[in-house]
Amino acid sequence: MSRLALRVMTAALGALTLVTGCSGGGGGGGGSDDGSGEGRRPDGAQVTIRVPGDAPTISDAVSLAEPGDLVLVAPGVYHESVRIDTERITLRGESRAEVIIDGQVRRPNGVIVTAPGVAVENLTVRNNTHNGVLVTGSAAAVTALPGSSGYDTGDEPVSLLDSFLVSHVTATRNGLYGIYAFSAQNGVIERSYTSGGADSGIYVGQCRPCRIVVRDNVSELNAVGYEGTNASGDLYVVGNRLTGNRVGLTTNSDHQEKLLPQRDAVIAGNLIADNQQRQTPEQADGGWGIGIGIDGGSDNRFLRNLVTGNTNAGLVITATADLTADGNRITDNTFTDNGIDIGWTFPTATRGQGNCLEGNELRTTVPDGLAATASCPLPATSPTPSGSWQSPVAPAGIPFTDVAAPGPQPEFPGAGTLGATVVPDVPELPVLADIALPSPSLLADNARVQTS
Repeated sequence: MSRLALRVMTAALGALTLVTGCSGGGGGGGGSDDGSGEGRRPDGAQVTIRVPGDAPTISDAVSLAEPGDLVLVAPGVYHESVRIDTERITLRGESRAEVIIDGQVRRPNGVIVTAPGVAVENLTVRNNTHNGVLVTGSAAAVTALPGSSGYDTGDEPVSLLDSFLVSHVTATRNGLYGIYAFSAQNGVIERSYTSGGADSGIYVGQCRPCRIVVRDNVSELNAVGYEGTNASGDLYVVGNRLTGNRVGLTTNSDHQEKLLPQRDAVIAGNLIADNQQRQTPEQADGGWGIGIGIDGGSDNRFLRNLVTGNTNAGLVITATADLTADGNRITDNTFTDNGIDIGWTFPTATRGQGNCLEGNELRTTVPDGLAATASCPLPATSPTPSGSWQSPVAPAGIPFTDVAAPGPQPEFPGAGTLGATVVPDVPELPVLADIALPSPSLLADNARVQTS
């Protein structure tokens, strides 16, 4: 997917390559962004450093922390950008809704994680020009400045940050991504809420093998709910509510990132519904009304998802540039009330092969002959049938800063009493047999946008 980070402006709306052919409290004064080391770390090993009790700002507390420490933040609005470059520390808010890291639409990132084994938990990040939470092994990914056109990793070698956790985080009104794992692996993004992402709410990019689990999140009112670019191998997107965006989910290949092509992700048990919400940041390339878009991604599995109420298409496969979309298996999903349920369109000479359907419940139209000629198993040399349909016109969007505020979200259990979280070196991966087709009410209590 075309990377917004290469062309976004701080007040601009987001951009995404359309699937081709688918027409006041503690810290509020704003402390040092890099951490001056003010305050005092309590004596001992694996201690709790309290903000503002032990250190006046979050950045100060993080700069004092040692591996195994917990930085515990009291309610307040903190005007800072927090960079965590010490391994195995936990940053946690005492209250998810009341511990707010606010970028004031002038700081690029709310929280930047560049060390392994770090957990970010139970807080809100908002109003950053680029990202709410950025987890990365790429030095170039953290150098973009406000007002710039983003960053280009150029000849930078791929370096994957190893192991991370983002849990019970609310990321809202950020100019690129809400939660952004780029050049990182062995991590979990869970039980979080993202909205107002001018590119996408949750993004996983440039990893192989990823060994990343994205689970039990609500992503709504973004340009795209979830996006995975050049993200391959043991990547699981399971049990998420991706509703009320402009596009629900995309998995894709892009030359502007390394580790091409994208392949071998599992998208299972998600509710992907009603992705034509008008009060969202507008994509420059106009994606609208699409549940799932596969753009140059291959060998992915889409299993037991409920894809409903997307006015353009439930699922679309296409090629991107010279990268084909091959061998994607769409099995045991339920599609209903979409403009069309499934459509594959390859308007250039680059065509996909081996994409197939099996066991799906289709209640809306598909292009003529598609379902009958694309049943699994399909020989790898068999060309994928194409189809065409009339796409709706995308309405204008709104600035990411104007997206509706989130409602109450669940707290991290024991936020103020537990010690630091031990992040595993390798996350436990889901058992596919245990993932069921979701209900339309999946995580509805945490969402503003209700499915139709």
